[in-house]
Amino acid sequence: MEVPRRHRLFRQLAHAVFRKTRIPAIVTLIVIVAAGVYAHRQNAAVFDRDLRSAVLSKVSVVRAKLEGNVNGNIQLVRGLVATLATEPNMSQARFSELVSNLLADRSQLRHIVAAPDLVVRLFYPVEGNERVYGLDYNRIEEQREAAYRARDTGTLVFAGPVDLVQGGQGFIGRFPVFLTRKDGGRDFWGILSAVIDTQALFRDSGLLDPDLPIDIAIVGRDALGTRGELFFGKSSVLQGNPVTADVVVPSGTWRIAAVPKGGWPAVPPRTWQLWLLIALAGALIMAPIVLSARLIEERTKNIGELRRRERQMRRMSRRLELAVDSSRIGVWELNADDDSLLWDARMNELYGYPTDGGARTYADWQRRIHPEDLARVLEAFPHPPLPDTNLQIEYRLTLPNGEVRHVRECAKSYQDPGEPLKLVGVNWDVTADVTLREHLKRANMLSEARNADLEAAKARIEFNALHDSLTGLPNRRFLDEVLARHVESKDGERAGLLHIDLDRFKQINDTLGHAAGDAMLVHAAAVLKGSLQPEDFVARVGGDEFVVICMTPAGTDLAAWTQKLADLADEIIAKMHQPVTFKGHECRFGVSIGIATDTGEDANPGDLLVHADIALYRAKSRGRNRHQFFNDALQEEIITTKRIADEILSGLERNEFVAYYQPQFDATTHDVIGVEALVRWRHPSKGLLAPRAFLKTAEELNVVATLDRMILEQTLAQLAQWDEMGLSVPKASVNVSARRLHDEELISSLRELELEPGRISFELVESIFLDENDELITWNVEQIKGLGIDVEIDDFGTGHASIVSLLKLLPSRLKIDRQLIMPVLRSPAQRKLVRSIVEIGKSLGIEVLAEGVETLHHARVLKDLGCTGLQGYVFARPMSSDELTDFLKSRVLARAS
Repeated sequence: MEVPRRHRLFRQLAHAVFRKTRIPAIVTLIVIVAAGVYAHRQNAAVFDRDLRSAVLSKVSVVRAKLEGNVNGNIQLVRGLVATLATEPNMSQARFSELVSNLLADRSQLRHIVAAPDLVVRLFYPVEGNERVYGLDYNRIEEQREAAYRARDTGTLVFAGPVDLVQGGQGFIGRFPVFLTRKDGGRDFWGILSAVIDTQALFRDSGLLDPDLPIDIAIVGRDALGTRGELFFGKSSVLQGNPVTADVVVPSGTWRIAAVPKGGWPAVPPRTWQLWLLIALAGALIMAPIVLSARLIEERTKNIGELRRRERQMRRMSRRLELAVDSSRIGVWELNADDDSLLWDARMNELYGYPTDGGARTYADWQRRIHPEDLARVLEAFPHPPLPDTNLQIEYRLTLPNGEVRHVRECAKSYQDPGEPLKLVGVNWDVTADVTLREHLKRANMLSEARNADLEAAKARIEFNALHDSLTGLPNRRFLDEVLARHVESKDGERAGLLHIDLDRFKQINDTLGHAAGDAMLVHAAAVLKGSLQPEDFVARVGGDEFVVICMTPAGTDLAAWTQKLADLADEIIAKMHQPVTFKGHECRFGVSIGIATDTGEDANPGDLLVHADIALYRAKSRGRNRHQFFNDALQEEIITTKRIADEILSGLERNEFVAYYQPQFDATTHDVIGVEALVRWRHPSKGLLAPRAFLKTAEELNVVATLDRMILEQTLAQLAQWDEMGLSVPKASVNVSARRLHDEELISSLRELELEPGRISFELVESIFLDENDELITWNVEQIKGLGIDVEIDDFGTGHASIVSLLKLLPSRLKIDRQLIMPVLRSPAQRKLVRSIVEIGKSLGIEVLAEGVETLHHARVLKDLGCTGLQGYVFARPMSSDELTDFLKSRVLARAS
């Protein structure tokens, strides 16, 4: 088919743009741009890191001042608490004297009150605080809870900022005062409250300094940490990716957040200088490359011209050779210096000399000239020849057998620089015109025969180019031509395309050999041809894939025609399912069929093969040996999968995937013995997503290994942070995918991390490793153990592990899957199964941990069955790092109390 003119123009333009000589320049330009982008990002990253470090330095100074001022004020009051415990009946004068000494030092204490039995009776300073006298904490809701907490816990309770009765705001440290009885017991006397002035504390801690180069916000009212309310600064600071630090105050913490004044700069300074430098460097690199490309283009153009002329010369030479052969002309050349002659075979034949390629001389030529013509010929051919010789002459030859021939001769002299003068000429026998005509006739017949052979060979080549050599069916190229004609057709015909794939063909090929596979393909082709109408089209497009196209004219009942395609697919499936005998072996295979039509309103005939392939994939995923029509649901599924894939790649770039941690507990003491790191996706619009929402698509994108590496790095950083905070997390378990275990660079990448032996465990899903004879996986697992990383088997009991595989791997822990754990409360058989797994683990020196523990009764039963560790919602759900930090702190406080 003729290619539209615009397509030809487009190809010419594309050829001009993507010449081979320009590829280095294009690649260099891409590398320069990529290097520039990388340098720009590195510059921005370094600037952001340095700026955050500077902000953190400022925040650390403010935090230290806050902690020092608060704790200094509290320490001033502790002595007064001890004095009240020894002087419970202290007078106002005595109280004022003691407090005035305390307030004489530089502090932020605003006033101090004492409330025996939770009713204020003593306070200092007296002036301005008269309204405080008689204040009953039992009746003031805002302060009652803190007072009761101080009384009940017997420890200092630090609250605020709160609105004071006498006006303003302050932080209140409430000290419970107890009197010691003679029997050693203690009686509650009351509360001593020290009020720290809010503004004074902020001012002396530098928060109100107008020259402070950062904006600060503080959350944690009543020392509740991140759970407390904002009490200083603007909430916008918290939303601006701030630098954070914890301020440790009595009975809790505050969370301080800071950003530079006016927020984080959008663009680092000196960015334009960096890009200018990159542009200059790129110009210096590109200039010689572009110049070289131009020179190469010119050279290539010249070489092409020389080759074109050489081809033209060869064509002319072939034409001349053909002309000489056809006309039976003899060609000769005479060297004027030594009288040597170069004769071709025809010349030797004309002159009666043997055609042995022997040397000839001027005398050999002269000897054959008829005596009567000799003088005339010698006169026309002077010896030595003249430089401007150019003649035509006829004369007779006398051959040794007496035969006389008439020849016509043309000759011309030439002389190349530095070469002797030469004569070149041609001779032909003019007495053999009849013989020559007969020869030309035979040559013409030979030429026609050769042309016929060429036409037949061309037909065979074209057939072979469009058909499969094994089955004789049209091939993919023929199919493309049929589809192209259908796309360009204007008669309104509709097409239905069946994409057919043989199921279990590979097993037959692998077990019985390629000969059996070829026999099955020939059989499949015969079945397809026998199932179709003469006007239908069938092609083999791959190893075990076939395509059938059925056409129907415009105006056909589309519903009935669609049913006809479905019936045809069922017929093919039924016939293909019949057994086939090959050399005494009964072979069975099935087919899966994807069907696509262009009968819809928005159907595109050019997408038929793509749609049928998608439908085929769905048929295989639904169990094979069936057919599936392409429809809007499949299209929507493709679009959804594509959107999720794009969002996953964007999420990886924006670090939206974070680690959540579910604690693991000792089955006997219920102490935290570790955590399992789980991946979660903080989707910008859908919120926090569990792995089931994205993991399948991530596996198709081949980014699961990247997720594993990100979670491992986050977990290592979090373990280090918990260690700095004094929180005990003995080890952390992270999942490792099968694809990452096949990574040849896995061990080298792990060696670059700071791994403390015994702190990290790799969880391998049972079904992806055990019982597989994969040398790379086995080597990687042994190297992982050598790095001090424990190996655990996750979801044990759901795969196909054997005792031999456990002995081969020797993991440090088995995690029994929740499907086996859940029924143990109601099923004696399930308890026996779990106990058997525990006994196997103990016999091999392997710890056993139960997943999916939902109740304390559950936990007790599993402990009695011998499980060493427990993990489940009864103890804790998966938590973020901050939530787990608070959880661990609360356990520490509970244990201390």
